[in-house]
Amino acid sequence: MSFLQANCPSCAAQIEFKSGSSIVIVCPFCRSAVARTDRALEDLGKVAEIMQSQSPLRVGLHGMWNNQRFELTGRAQIRHQLGGVWDEWYATFGNGWVGWLAEAQGKFYLTFYQPLPQGTQIPSFTDLQLGQNIPQIPAKSPLMVAEKGVAASIAAEGEIPYKLVPNEQSEYADLAGKGGVFGTIDYGMTPPFVFIGQEVTLAELGWADMKPAERKAPKVAAAGIGCPNCGGPLSLQEPDSSERVTCPNCDSLLDVNQGKLTWLKALKPKPDAEQFALQIGAKGTFADGKEMTILGAVVRSVLVEGIKYYWHEYLLYNPAIGFRWLVQSDNHWSFVEPVNVADVVGMGSTADFNGKTFKLFQDAPATVEYVKGEFYWRVEQGETVRAIDYVKAPLMLSNEMSADEMNFSLGTYMTTAEVEKAFNLEEPLPKPWNVAPNQPFTGSFYYTWGFAFVGILFLIALLMIPFGGFSSTPLNQSLTLQPLPNATGSNPAFSQPFELKGNRNIRITMDAPVNNSWASFDVDLVNEANNEVESVPIDIEFYSGVDGGESWSEGSRNQDVSLSSVPAGKYVLRVDGQWQNWQQPLPVTVKVEQNISRGMNFCCAFVLLLIFPLVSIIRKWLFESNRWSESMFSTSGSDDDSDSYDSSNDENAFGDQEHIQTIFDKKKI
Repeated sequence: MSFLQANCPSCAAQIEFKSGSSIVIVCPFCRSAVARTDRALEDLGKVAEIMQSQSPLRVGLHGMWNNQRFELTGRAQIRHQLGGVWDEWYATFGNGWVGWLAEAQGKFYLTFYQPLPQGTQIPSFTDLQLGQNIPQIPAKSPLMVAEKGVAASIAAEGEIPYKLVPNEQSEYADLAGKGGVFGTIDYGMTPPFVFIGQEVTLAELGWADMKPAERKAPKVAAAGIGCPNCGGPLSLQEPDSSERVTCPNCDSLLDVNQGKLTWLKALKPKPDAEQFALQIGAKGTFADGKEMTILGAVVRSVLVEGIKYYWHEYLLYNPAIGFRWLVQSDNHWSFVEPVNVADVVGMGSTADFNGKTFKLFQDAPATVEYVKGEFYWRVEQGETVRAIDYVKAPLMLSNEMSADEMNFSLGTYMTTAEVEKAFNLEEPLPKPWNVAPNQPFTGSFYYTWGFAFVGILFLIALLMIPFGGFSSTPLNQSLTLQPLPNATGSNPAFSQPFELKGNRNIRITMDAPVNNSWASFDVDLVNEANNEVESVPIDIEFYSGVDGGESWSEGSRNQDVSLSSVPAGKYVLRVDGQWQNWQQPLPVTVKVEQNISRGMNFCCAFVLLLIFPLVSIIRKWLFESNRWSESMFSTSGSDDDSDSYDSSNDENAFGDQEHIQTIFDKKKI
């Protein structure tokens, strides 16, 4: 049912306000923004034609949120002060709700006007600080300032619930809360309007099966665009959303305005910056199965202790998921995705995200050295941001802060083989060197399973005690060997009979009271049942004295020897021998023990099993030492150790505007 039908005051074409909350409608015939007032319609001026993209949304589309049906009845296209465009879709609900569905860089945010309690004062635009909490605004989770800027409505279609003035600029601040909570303060109103909602997915809005729209052909074909500097042909991958592009023919940086190119400057690549390993326009398929296209590439650098370090960043794009980055540093690779600023806790020596604690690795100004391809923002050579990196391999949590914006991203380490497979490369990529900040140690298998086998060995040893039984002493007897007929003669003595059990080892111990003399024995273990003999020699010697006023001794008055198991039965010991004082009798004590735990096999197995985990631990320590030797804050050999960074005011670290402003005043590293 129509609420209002009238004629456009500019072209007299019939227009229709379908929503009672709509204030402005864009005439589909003459592009005039027409506002309805109490008395008549007012022509607010011409608006530009919507820059078409591959967005799956369109005016007239119906969706569902919280069991409430809604319709997209209008669309405003907003341009950021630094370039870049996002869409805000006007959503009218059947129950009277009015909401805004913002679409930016492949993400969607549904917000609703939030009236504040009477007397509530929120900070002015100039007083806002990045990372500042805004407790005056009620929400599901505390809100913090993630971005502040100036924007202008450059195009629109359908119906709009506010008095849209073409190209009018207004100040805004974007807020972020945990769990995807999102908010905006619109300072274009007095007092400022506040909109609160959250990040949503197309599936949550009932559009799970929607695909990117087929974009109409641009008015100027990409192949027909020529560089204004050299006249060479250009081919834009995303002419509707690109803000900057470089000419591949003359290396000029060009400004893009809906297909119209303006020459800005000639780029000069740094002589010591490596060449790009991947080409603009290359398509790669990553872990989530989504194909992404390389739109642009950037060379960036940091200066640490007088040395400039370079790395490459590739801008990836898929209209269904937005923009991502592929970062190459020392030929190591990371796939980088944006994360919600408010989901990161702390910004001191550590930062917590998604249940993981990341350790500070680097905090330095990062400068754009060279660009190639297309970009969705107005990138500049020499552009500088404060880059703060936190590490928990294989992840790197990064924060990039400018004077008015703060973005967090999460990089996941990729091997060169994974990147080669993603882009189906025929030529291998350059091999990485050094240890990357978020490179995982791949040798943990050895010490993990090595210690597991050591534990199994201990368990087996404990289980063998009850199964093998305890030690016993079948014989402990004193014997006297009578004097010998001569120095090499024989005069054996026999022990009393004793029982031995089968499958148990045997230890025979001899004790003789020798003093500064020796004795050598032949001990025979005789089986009384079949007279089988096991013979072992045992030599004993003991010497002592005083030399230079100090006592000394060597040797021992007792020795033992071990035998493997013998058949169970009754045995006797036959002891024969020679000794230094053979003319005199020699009293001896003989002891037979069974099932003795000597531990030799256990010790050998224990040492052998420890070799692999110990070597792996040493390798891991060296690996981590190499990793953290590249850090600005730690030279520790373990990523779990504390570092030397000291933040005396971590709570307000996000709002360190003096530090940030100093960087931007210098405009260089």
